[in-house]
Amino acid sequence: MDSDGTISPDGKRCEFSNTDSRLVEGLVELLHGLGYKSSVYWARSRRRVIGGQDRDCLGYWRVSWTAYAEEPMFRLSRKTARMRSIENARPWKSRRRRIVNIQPVASMPLRCISVDSLSHLYLCGKGFIPTHNTEAGNNWIGYVIHYAPGPMLAVQPTVELAKRFSRQRIDPLIAESPALRDRVKPQRARDAGNTMLSKEFPAGLLVITGANSAVGLRSMPARYLFLDEVDAYPPSAGEEGDPVALAEARTRTFAWRSKIFLTSTPTIHGVSRIEREFEASDQRRFLVPCPHCGHDQALRFERLRWEKTKPETAHYACEACEGAIEERHKTAMMAAGRWQAAATPADPGTIGFHLSALYSPVGWLSWTGIARMWEAAQATDEAKRSFQNSVLGETWIETGEAPDWQRLYERREAWRIGTVPGGGLFLTAGADVQKDRIEVSIWAWGRGLTSWLVDHIVIAGGPERQASWGELTGLLGRTWPHAHGARLGIAKLAVDTGYQAPAVYAWARGAGFAQVAPVKGVEGFNRAAPVAGPSFVDATERGRKIRRGARLWTVAVATFKSETYRYLRLAAPTDEDIAAGATAPPGFIHLPRGAEAEWIKQLVAEQLVTVTTRRGFQKLEWQKLRERNEVLDCRVYARAAAWIAGADRWSGAKWRGLEDQLGPGQPDGHRAGDEPPPVTAGLLARAAPATGNRRSTWLAVDKGWLK
Repeated sequence: MDSDGTISPDGKRCEFSNTDSRLVEGLVELLHGLGYKSSVYWARSRRRVIGGQDRDCLGYWRVSWTAYAEEPMFRLSRKTARMRSIENARPWKSRRRRIVNIQPVASMPLRCISVDSLSHLYLCGKGFIPTHNTEAGNNWIGYVIHYAPGPMLAVQPTVELAKRFSRQRIDPLIAESPALRDRVKPQRARDAGNTMLSKEFPAGLLVITGANSAVGLRSMPARYLFLDEVDAYPPSAGEEGDPVALAEARTRTFAWRSKIFLTSTPTIHGVSRIEREFEASDQRRFLVPCPHCGHDQALRFERLRWEKTKPETAHYACEACEGAIEERHKTAMMAAGRWQAAATPADPGTIGFHLSALYSPVGWLSWTGIARMWEAAQATDEAKRSFQNSVLGETWIETGEAPDWQRLYERREAWRIGTVPGGGLFLTAGADVQKDRIEVSIWAWGRGLTSWLVDHIVIAGGPERQASWGELTGLLGRTWPHAHGARLGIAKLAVDTGYQAPAVYAWARGAGFAQVAPVKGVEGFNRAAPVAGPSFVDATERGRKIRRGARLWTVAVATFKSETYRYLRLAAPTDEDIAAGATAPPGFIHLPRGAEAEWIKQLVAEQLVTVTTRRGFQKLEWQKLRERNEVLDCRVYARAAAWIAGADRWSGAKWRGLEDQLGPGQPDGHRAGDEPPPVTAGLLARAAPATGNRRSTWLAVDKGWLK
């Protein structure tokens, strides 16, 4: 540090600069071990005048971190003098990393994928991050290169992730291991056979590819196959079918000598690949002895006990003696644990291992932390699913049975169609384009994604009638009266492009993309986000492509349909609860008295079923229960519009700002004295329409416009 290190003038940051990447990596590891958070930067090469001549200087690495005078980083007094005291700083901002404890981890899974093992298919799935599934695969790659060379194929979910895997995992693995470094030549060597996605070594070859590349999956026969995060793979590699089946076909040349290693965090029950493979294995679980009675048992979340709202009291209850097992007992229990198979596989060479976060060594994720995560996850189903998948290592069960429409019909609330109840803070709309009509649902959204149906409008004529588009444009400038006296306009309208896409793009281009979002529904649950985009689509009304045309968003309709059904199943507060000040749970869907039976039937017109594909695989699929389902589609598109507007990512301050502009009121839409309007023909019994003179505003109030 005295020669290559500096301290900022204000004494806040230390910095080390060097061109040796291995020295820099060693320093970063040392800092992390001491508890410091560091940032690493690469400074590109540049030209400087040295001795009167222009010369190219090499690039170098910069490591920056916060340190204090109590732990000096320098010997030179002039540098040490600039370091500030910890008493004048906030040490928690820079001292979050600590090595608390080091525990040995059983190596049995790695022995199972060694060459002399009789097991040929190894599953390290359904587990939590601390089990290091991917790192086990990386170690196996190193083992193959060093001890048992042969052709090997490593598959990541996408080609881009495969490139990142090569740069961040495989290249450092080779560079830091002398045995591997001697066998795999550096990339800069001529004809080294070492590229980003291909690593040659004596008597073997490692090819890294993505599950979305059919060409990569059938590029070579492989004795060893590493399939990482298989639940994130696409349903099909191009048009050639399941990527796992395609990759496994590459090992047939080597018959009994082949090895296949699958690993993944699970996703949804019925469509999870790792779940299907695990259930076909011998299903090994790690048994640990009770410190009180010695009974061997697999740790299960339902045996974790704590006082409500007090996760720090968490302990594990033995299933045999009900004795309280504390966190401190875990180290001895893990050391005395053993793996035990729970099933007999059809193929004796297929073994699988399951390990949840409950087994995390002391100093990693504690039982108290798990209890705290569980309590925090109760807010939304998405958080529960994340906890189920990543902490417990179990699949999430989607409940896709259609809610009872009669129950929804009976729980309708008393406010007028065409008005926004007190809890609604902004409006979105979803438009479903049909051959002879355009149906539009307008929904109000509040905190916790609680929603209220404001209006449902059917525009006759379809996309071929220009007047229909004019009426749809008119909705963009219309406002609806709010319970507090303001008027709300549509913040975002999502319109389906599934029918007559060129006409939809042309209208959206004229209406402007600040308020309009063309969307396209896609199937499948295993997506990084329910809404992706936008992508630029070049199309005119006649189908001619233009440069940077309409912006298209893709919507995972299956995800939003599942969410809608979960919210519809939430129990409404009773009159006694409302009188006591209770409100509806987050996500609750409020329906007005004017919503007729046909409208509600269309809202629950589909159900989620498990179907078997032609190749024998199972998948979840939404199927119609009745012919008309436009209301459900409009709801999904309006929900997507709320996502695009950013409602899922808004902070509490953003919601408070909307509430402040609207004023106080009753959040659930129950307004004393409101009587339902008389029932008329159609899906909704509407109040008199209200219009406004602004198109791109959400809220019109005397104090100004809400942006």
